[in-house]
Amino acid sequence: MRKLIVGLAGALLASSMVLAHAADKKVNIAVSIPAADHGWTGGVVYHAERAAKILEANHPGLKITIKTSPDGASQANALEDLTTQGIDALVTLPHNSDELTDPIRQVKAKGVFVTVVDRALSDPTIQDLYVAGNNPELGRVAGKYLKDKLGTGDVVVIRGLPIVIDEERQKGFDEAIAGSGIKVLDKQFGNWSRDDAFKVMQDYLTKFPKIDAVWCQDDDMAVGVLEAISQAKRTDIKMVIGGAGMKDMIKRVSDGDAMTPINVLYPPSMIATALELTVANFYDQVPVRGKYILDATLVTKDNAKEFYFPDSPF
Repeated sequence: MRKLIVGLAGALLASSMVLAHAADKKVNIAVSIPAADHGWTGGVVYHAERAAKILEANHPGLKITIKTSPDGASQANALEDLTTQGIDALVTLPHNSDELTDPIRQVKAKGVFVTVVDRALSDPTIQDLYVAGNNPELGRVAGKYLKDKLGTGDVVVIRGLPIVIDEERQKGFDEAIAGSGIKVLDKQFGNWSRDDAFKVMQDYLTKFPKIDAVWCQDDDMAVGVLEAISQAKRTDIKMVIGGAGMKDMIKRVSDGDAMTPINVLYPPSMIATALELTVANFYDQVPVRGKYILDATLVTKDNAKEFYFPDSPF
């Protein structure tokens, strides 16, 4: 019995030493993301910083460096600078697909584990891991709701930026309303900006005397749209459907605001999911390569409280 106890104690000690060694393993991860130029990217920065603190506390040998960039050219330069630091992994949300594909390819060529978040690269073979919301489903859920709720009607669309995820969302929306009585009067880019969306909506309000509903791909844009409608005092518009889960929009849904009856989730916290999975690749030795796609949950008055986080920046 004494030999058994001594043997078990030795095994536990050895196991503890292995775990401690694993926790002390030196891993350098760079995070390259857009600067907080609107609400959703502000949420990305917040969740990246929060996740980095938690993960570094859990893994003493882990170093996470976060760099934000105001545009694609700056992000390409930031990637070059980060690579010179001898990084083991890159977690990046590209400003845009085309401009950042080659700079990220150069990072990958140095043997770096690459995790891409949200905005897909033009060449997906570069990435080891892709984490994103379900863009086609975001458009489909919004389109199906409008089709089911309105039946027939005139709708205007405000798209995001001319990149892959915009195309995916638009395709999902178009497929959902196909064959219905929903007529799309116009589609213009609002650049995921409330100011730009405000201007686009002003143009729509001038051009079209009757609009039944508005679909825009982002809650920031929805804020601009609602302001334009309010200033114009238009009463023909029945609803504005956005997406992403901005806390102000979720609150409107929860309160039963007729103009914003639903929302579709596309959470900025996906950057934290990407970081956790990337860290797991090095410390937990679990298979993480591939695609991790989040649900595009329909948020209604009945479930809105589950997704309302008043302390969140977005």
